[in-house]
Amino acid sequence: MYMEAKNLHIKQQLILSMLESGKDLGAMTLRGIAEDIGAPGKPQIAKHHLDQLEKRGLIQMNLKENFIKLVKKGYNKPVVSPLYSLPVMGSANCGSPTIFAEQNIEKYLKVSSSRLPRNKKSLYVLIASGSSMNDVSIDGKNIENGDFVLVDSNYKDYKDGDVVVAVVDGLATIKIYFKRGDEIILKPKSTEDHLPVYLHEDDEFAFNGKVVGVIKN
Repeated sequence: MYMEAKNLHIKQQLILSMLESGKDLGAMTLRGIAEDIGAPGKPQIAKHHLDQLEKRGLIQMNLKENFIKLVKKGYNKPVVSPLYSLPVMGSANCGSPTIFAEQNIEKYLKVSSSRLPRNKKSLYVLIASGSSMNDVSIDGKNIENGDFVLVDSNYKDYKDGDVVVAVVDGLATIKIYFKRGDEIILKPKSTEDHLPVYLHEDDEFAFNGKVVGVIKN
């Protein structure tokens, strides 16, 4: 048993013990794990304790890929982060909003979990088309034509300066959000000449999340 386990919740110690014994928790449901740690019918309890173990660096997991692995202490070979599959929802124009926002998943982009924020389940991917955001910085990376743009679909509290995905009349675009009274301005930031988009609160539009990362193509 790990030395760290002395300071862990008893249920977290049980999870570590099961992994040490070779039990494949990745093949189990959260409900099944909850039952094994003495919390029958409470899968949220199992998820909480798994999250705590991952935060401490004692396990690696990707529940979507049925992956839960014990991190061996003293093992010098670096542990490879599991790959996470993100749905690619199509393209978003980085010029004027002229590319239809497809709602069907076209494919999946596999990305190392270590490159993604913790809220992976709310992420989806758009492929940037155009140049109107090639001078904006998302963690030091510009959004250029063909890049994979990571979008947090759960983000709702939009603030001035957020890089957002907007759908206007069924067409998707990536721009910088600003609100002035009852008007919303979607501004480009580019080394080239592009015009902003002006929206009134009564217009037909929606926001589909905030851009939180860029993977260069």
